[in-house]
Amino acid sequence: MASSSLPPTATLTGPYSTKALSSSSSITTSLSPFFPNKSQKPTKQCSVSVGGVRCQATNGDNDHLEQGLGKLDRRNMLIGLGAGGLYGAAGLENNRFAFAAPLPAPDFTECGPADKPDGSTIDCCPPITKTIIDFKLPDRGPLRTRRPAQDLAKDPVYLAKFKKAIALMRALPDDDPRSLAQQAMVHCSYCDGGYPQVGFPDLEIQVHSCWLFYPFHRWYLYFYEKIMGELIGDPTFALPFWNWDAPAGMYIPEIFTDPTSSLYDQYRNAAHQPPKLLDLNYGGSDDDVDDATRIKENLTTMYQQMVSKATSHRLFYGETYSAGDASSPGAGNIESLPHNNIHLWTGDPKQTNGENMGAFYSAGRDPLFYSHHSNVDRMWSIYKDLLGGTDIDKADWLNTEFLFYDEKKNLVRVKVRDSLDTRKLGYVYDNKVPIPWLKAKPNPRKSQNKRKAAVSSGDLTTTFPATLSDKISVEVARPSTTKRTSEQKKAQDEVLVIKGIEFAGNEPLKFDVFVNDDADSEAGKDQSEFAGSFIHVPHKQGKNIKTNLRLSITKLLEELDAETDTSLVVTLVPKLGKGPITIGGFSIELLNTT
Repeated sequence: MASSSLPPTATLTGPYSTKALSSSSSITTSLSPFFPNKSQKPTKQCSVSVGGVRCQATNGDNDHLEQGLGKLDRRNMLIGLGAGGLYGAAGLENNRFAFAAPLPAPDFTECGPADKPDGSTIDCCPPITKTIIDFKLPDRGPLRTRRPAQDLAKDPVYLAKFKKAIALMRALPDDDPRSLAQQAMVHCSYCDGGYPQVGFPDLEIQVHSCWLFYPFHRWYLYFYEKIMGELIGDPTFALPFWNWDAPAGMYIPEIFTDPTSSLYDQYRNAAHQPPKLLDLNYGGSDDDVDDATRIKENLTTMYQQMVSKATSHRLFYGETYSAGDASSPGAGNIESLPHNNIHLWTGDPKQTNGENMGAFYSAGRDPLFYSHHSNVDRMWSIYKDLLGGTDIDKADWLNTEFLFYDEKKNLVRVKVRDSLDTRKLGYVYDNKVPIPWLKAKPNPRKSQNKRKAAVSSGDLTTTFPATLSDKISVEVARPSTTKRTSEQKKAQDEVLVIKGIEFAGNEPLKFDVFVNDDADSEAGKDQSEFAGSFIHVPHKQGKNIKTNLRLSITKLLEELDAETDTSLVVTLVPKLGKGPITIGGFSIELLNTT
């Protein structure tokens, strides 16, 4: 999208000559000339903001809307916005994101009850203040170093500070924005429908299952860490990370399991206490796998999610999500797996909603949540520092805003663009911690399970949408059967797309995806035929979620010697979930990696 900038107020002439639009004003225009069926005329809700103009169909008919926009004379929208129209927005006619705008910070006065998975609601709204401070990067000073939580038992001074910080947060009044209770509410309100989008009151702000996942949680932990340091009088204190990507940290760190400690939370899965090994592919039940195999599977999962399948911004960060967009367009690799799995593995299955970690509204009540996300944040750093990954350069991402209370109880407005460098934020991760998954490549099964031998044609599903109530297999055509060069693979990644995944948002969900696997048994999670999983942590009631899953298969095709096959057999195996799960369809596409 072309970079754009609008003045704080912009006046539209022509049919909107009487409208003086502020930074969050809206207009409504009929698109009926482009729709022959008059009974289906959508209207277009458009919001003008500092970042641009964003339009959304008010009746939800986005497919028809996109077709109509291709024919829309946008001059009526742009007259009066300057000699260059939407300030440098060339090529609008062919750019479906030309009217996009970054998501602005929520209006705390519009905060409403958040949805719990069981159908009840909860007030997660923060204290309201009239003064908002724009964030400024701190002065350079000593860097805080985040260390692995499993090592803290060897450092009683550090551990004592950690316990004291959480104890003091717990002791603060519940209406103090620095209290643990209010810090938990931050996640609840941003993740469970507490905030409507400014300018789009019928659309919620949702920071999961989209490209905002990493930067939102980085900012969240930044202020949480600063609050801890302020309360104990040590600005150098750093939040430890749960090192679940390495064998030494593949269990709940023991510092969190002492019932007398401020770090303890009673609502965790009793069957998953140390020395129970963490399953990064957890699907709602514990399978009979020995520890050596589990570690191998976990490490291979990390390699796939961070290396072989993290081939583009879209796959690593998640799908685009701007002002006026419906929530949950699609998660990035690490958010989906293992982040979501760990939430479900840790929460208490005896609680109504899997509290605390097993539901987004309550996850922040458990101190372990913040160390879990500290390691998620570390994955973002590893992606850029060791694996050659880069940040997204789209203005809609960089200029997205959030609001957080700081250690002085000031309400601070932040932007994604200021979160990209941890050193500028004053912290780094311990770089002496081993990363054993960097070379944990998967291997194909011993048998030569070519596609034709994998599933007979009579077992294939051919009609979609289809209900995923049991294992289904489908043959999916590939875009090319010519063996591609390494340069071609570097420029374009071959991606399996599972479209229109629709399900009840209040239930946990997981299904596994296999490619060219044997019909009568499943490949192990450390084997090439295992392509990935779809995992959902419950966070809303009474609403279906409709999203997509994209999985890189370029390396998988090499490992299975399937690069010249005309098609692949894709098998979905449901592991967790209640109620109907609808699969809209499948495709295999070539996705630009830049």
